[in-house]
Amino acid sequence: MASSVLPFLFFLLLLFLNPGFSQANLHHSKTLLRSTLPSQQSPTDDTIAPPTLFFEVTKPISVPHTKPCSLTVLHHDFGYTYGKSPVLANYTFPHDCSFQEFSRIVLEWNATCKGRQFDRIFGVWLSGVELLRSCTAEPRPTGIVWSVKKDVTKYSSLLLMNKTQTFSVYIGNLIDETYTGVYHVNVSLYFYPAVEKKGDVGSETGSKADLIIPFSRDLPLKDGLWFEIQNSTDVKGKEFEIPRNVYKAVLEVYVSFHEKDEFWYGNPPTEYIVANNLTDFPGNGPFREVLVSLDGEHIGAIWPFTVVYTGGINPLFWRPISAIGSFDLPTYDIEITPFLGKLLDGKSHNLSFSVTNALNVWYIDANLHLWLDCNSKTKGKLLHHNIGPLVVSSVTDFHGLDGKFVTKATRSISSTGWIKSSYGKITTISTQDLSYRNSMVMAKDGNLQTVNQKIRFNNRIHSNMPGSSPKSKKTLKRFLFNMYYDYSNQGNGASLTVANVTLGFNEKRLKDKVRNLQKGNGLMAVKDNLVVNGVGNTSQMYIYNGPKSCYSRDVSSSNYTILHDKVRKNCKTSFGI
Repeated sequence: MASSVLPFLFFLLLLFLNPGFSQANLHHSKTLLRSTLPSQQSPTDDTIAPPTLFFEVTKPISVPHTKPCSLTVLHHDFGYTYGKSPVLANYTFPHDCSFQEFSRIVLEWNATCKGRQFDRIFGVWLSGVELLRSCTAEPRPTGIVWSVKKDVTKYSSLLLMNKTQTFSVYIGNLIDETYTGVYHVNVSLYFYPAVEKKGDVGSETGSKADLIIPFSRDLPLKDGLWFEIQNSTDVKGKEFEIPRNVYKAVLEVYVSFHEKDEFWYGNPPTEYIVANNLTDFPGNGPFREVLVSLDGEHIGAIWPFTVVYTGGINPLFWRPISAIGSFDLPTYDIEITPFLGKLLDGKSHNLSFSVTNALNVWYIDANLHLWLDCNSKTKGKLLHHNIGPLVVSSVTDFHGLDGKFVTKATRSISSTGWIKSSYGKITTISTQDLSYRNSMVMAKDGNLQTVNQKIRFNNRIHSNMPGSSPKSKKTLKRFLFNMYYDYSNQGNGASLTVANVTLGFNEKRLKDKVRNLQKGNGLMAVKDNLVVNGVGNTSQMYIYNGPKSCYSRDVSSSNYTILHDKVRKNCKTSFGI
C-alpha cells in the first residue's frame, strides 16, 4: 500500500532521511526531496565559489534620492533555536536622525548560511506587532546569501515612537550532525526623509495609522508570537479595547500553514483517505478559509495565496529564484471601520481567528491599524452586516487509489456603518466576494497527482462624507496554482519523481496592476531516500503597471544558475485580471 501512495510523501515528515528527527521540524516543510541535494553540485573546495545569491522577484521599493537615517536593530546567529525564546533586542528610534517626517521606512533582512538545513518559517515583531513573516532559504555547501526588503512605512506610528520597545525575532532552527546550517542574520531599518505631500484625511495613499494594536501572543515564549490553530474547531484570539476617538480601522492579518496543512491545496477528501485506509495522510479536502470574528461573530474571511516554501515540491525550483511570497509572505486586510459603532463603548471586546477544515498547524496573528481624531471623541453605528453562508460543492469520483475530485466554494460578506468625527459623518461600505475552484486527479494507483486551483477575490471599500467626493477602493485578486507530481519506482531502493508547478497572481487596486507568474519543471532521482541527482528549471515574469511608473522582470534559472534576467522600467504591457 505504501508504494502506491508515494505522491503524498511531499506532505510528510522526513522520517526516513533522519530517523531520529525530532518534532522540532514540525514547524516546517514535509517534502521528501529537500535539503539532501548532492554535494558534488558544488565545487570540492568550498573557498572557490562565492555564496549563491537567492532572491524573490518583486518590484523594488520606491525611495527618494536622499540619504536615509539607518539603524542596525539586530545581529544574531541562529543555531539551535527550536523550543527556545525569541531573540530580543531593545529598539529605540535613532535620536541622531535630524528629520521630523519620513516618506518611506524600509526594513532590510540580510542573512547568510552554509551547509545543509531545512527551510524555516520565521517572524519579526516590534512590541508584538508583526512586521515581517518569511521563510529561510535552504543553503548549499558553498554558502548562500539572501536579502528581504520590506516597506514598513505603514507602521510609522510604532517605529517613530519615542520610547524603548522590544524587537523580537523567532526562527525555530535545529543543528545536528546532518543539518549544520546556522543562519547569520542582520536586521536594519532605513528612514527616508519626507519629500512627498501627505495624503488627505482618511485616504489610503500616504495615510498611516496613528495607533497599531497587536493581536499576537505575549512574551515570554519559547516559540513565535503567532497563534497556533491546530484543527477546524480551534479558535484563538485576544481581548482588546480601542480609544474613544477612532474614526477608521483596518485589520492586517498574517497567515502561514505548516505540517499536515502545508500543502492544503493538494489534500484529498476525507472519504478518499478513509476508503483507502490512509488515515495517517493529510485530508479534509483542499479548501481552507481563515475566518476573523469579533465578539464571536464572523466579520471577514481570507482565502490565502498558495505560498510554497523554499523546500517545497522540488527544492531545486527555488534555487536561486524563490517561490512567490516565500521571502515576504502576503498579508490580508479586512476593513473594520463599519464596526466602530460597537467598539467605541469603552469596553473590552474579543477578536479571534479560526480556519475552516484546518489540520495542524496554522500560524495566525494580526495588527489593528487605527486612525485617531485628535480633536474630539467619535461615535458610530453599524447599519448593516451580512455574512452569507459558505457555499461548498464537491464532486468525488474514485476507484481505489485513482480518482477525480472537484471542489467549488463561494462566499459574500458586506458591512455598512457610519462614524461621526470632527471631520464629519463618514459612511463606510465594505464588501467581500470570494470564489474558489480546485480540480484534483489521482492516477497510476495514486503515484500521480495533478492539482489545478483558482481563487478569485473582489474587495470594495466605499466611503462617503458630506461636503466631499465619495471615495472608492476596489481590489481584484486572482490566485493561480497548478501542480503535476509523478512518482515511479526504479527498484533497488531507487525512485524518480517528475514535477511541474505553475504559481501566480494578478492584482488590481486603484490604478496599479500587478501580474506575477512563475513556472517550474524538473525531476529528482532518489536512492535509499537520498537525492542523488536532479534538475530544477524555473522561469518567472513579473509586470507592474502604475500611473507614474512601470516595472517588469523576466528571469529564468536552472540548478542555481541564472539563464537570463531582463529588467525594464519603461514597459507598457496590458493584461487582464
